[in-house]
Amino acid sequence: MAKAIPSRSENYSEWYNELVKRADLAENSAVRGCMVIKPYGFSIWEKMQRALDDMFKETGHSNAYFPLFIPKSYLSKEASHVEGFAKECAVVTHYRLKNAEDGSGVVVDPDAKLEEELIVRPTSETVIWSTYKNWIQSYRDLPLLINQWANVVRWEMRTRLFLRTAEFLWQEGHTAHATAQEAMDETRQMLDVYARFAEEWMAVPVIRGIKTPNERFAGADETFCIEAMMQDGKALQAGTSHFLGQNFAKAFDVTFLNKQNQLEHVWGTSWGVSTRLMGALIMAHSDDDGLVLPPKLAPIQVVIVPIFKNDEGLAQISEKVKPIIQELRKAGVSVKFDDSDANKPGWKFAEYELRGVPVRLAMGMRDLENNTVEVARRDLKTKETVSLDGIVAHIQNLLADIQQTIYQKALQFRQSNTFRVDTFDAFKEQIEKGGFISAHWDGTSETEEAIKEATKATIRCIPLEAEEEDGVCVYSGKPSKQRVIFARAY
Repeated sequence: MAKAIPSRSENYSEWYNELVKRADLAENSAVRGCMVIKPYGFSIWEKMQRALDDMFKETGHSNAYFPLFIPKSYLSKEASHVEGFAKECAVVTHYRLKNAEDGSGVVVDPDAKLEEELIVRPTSETVIWSTYKNWIQSYRDLPLLINQWANVVRWEMRTRLFLRTAEFLWQEGHTAHATAQEAMDETRQMLDVYARFAEEWMAVPVIRGIKTPNERFAGADETFCIEAMMQDGKALQAGTSHFLGQNFAKAFDVTFLNKQNQLEHVWGTSWGVSTRLMGALIMAHSDDDGLVLPPKLAPIQVVIVPIFKNDEGLAQISEKVKPIIQELRKAGVSVKFDDSDANKPGWKFAEYELRGVPVRLAMGMRDLENNTVEVARRDLKTKETVSLDGIVAHIQNLLADIQQTIYQKALQFRQSNTFRVDTFDAFKEQIEKGGFISAHWDGTSETEEAIKEATKATIRCIPLEAEEEDGVCVYSGKPSKQRVIFARAY
């Protein structure tokens, strides 16, 4: 057996890095700052994609695809947008290579300089809004509800698998509307879609909120977000939805004839989640023995491990479980029957525990005689011997219970690690211990920056469901009407 994964309590960062690699999710690539998502990790991402894509289509959106390259001049059209992304852009300057004259390899052909440099997309607002100008003429063309599944590049010097890489996978929705209210309704609707996905599929409780101007997406009038707590008490932004106002419509002159036959600019939104969700999934639930995956996103929901001494025993067990496997698959449950003889059952148990398979069934000859099977659940690490009569219904109920139990555990963790703080001394003391801090803020960028400088904590969001409450700012002592959520974050 390989050595144990570092424990979360000893070194949370090392625990995460090792778990991603040991569970065969991803690895660093030969290209600095980029990652290879391995088949097991990609199968989790595919399940995420499928669920989200269904939700997008249920709300009327269609998928399209736009170019990877964006002319540099496009980024200059929206001032705050270019300022927000300029330092992260990868730039293509030439279109051809040639063999070096000294035979040392290939070099950039200096005669092949592009007339205009191309930016490898950090996000697609500019190229998409330049396209929408041709698609939208009248109110009859609205709303335009488009989503794109793509990769983007944001130059990163310090990278971490799934959480922060130079290239990552994501989806980005871009919609156009006839009125500000319709665009705002879309922004809020997609935030709710993300929150529902996080809670019902990922089993990760989230706080819905609005970002401060300092934390707002470059080019948006408002940014809404969902914030999740990881097991080390840090926050992870799990999704954002942006009300763009008319900023990009004006930058790219996207107008339409309204019902009164008057020309006006359309209203826009954009929204996205990325492979950072993989990092959230790992850090929210997993333990020192490996992944803990919610059944809805587990590539293998049930593994069956036969315990046998010879081919005859294996054949008898295989025959017994065959109809169970068929019934489970018919019910939409993904099952693996591991009858390989390359490794012993104990090794298999540890391997499937590491990979986060929610339910493990083990059947030996005695189980065969007694018409029973040993059922182990990954989340609670409990085992029970169950009759094979009604086993399919039992497993379905068990998977549903595991999904809910994982969510409740994460919710209780967040609740017990969220603290109301009223003085800056208490704030500084608590932020060192981790968790979310609910505190009053005077609403100024100066105070927000000062707190960040002093504690490395940022305002994660202004909660949408928070009630008004008179108080004084935890830092400046000025009046405040509402508490906001502070935390250190990924």
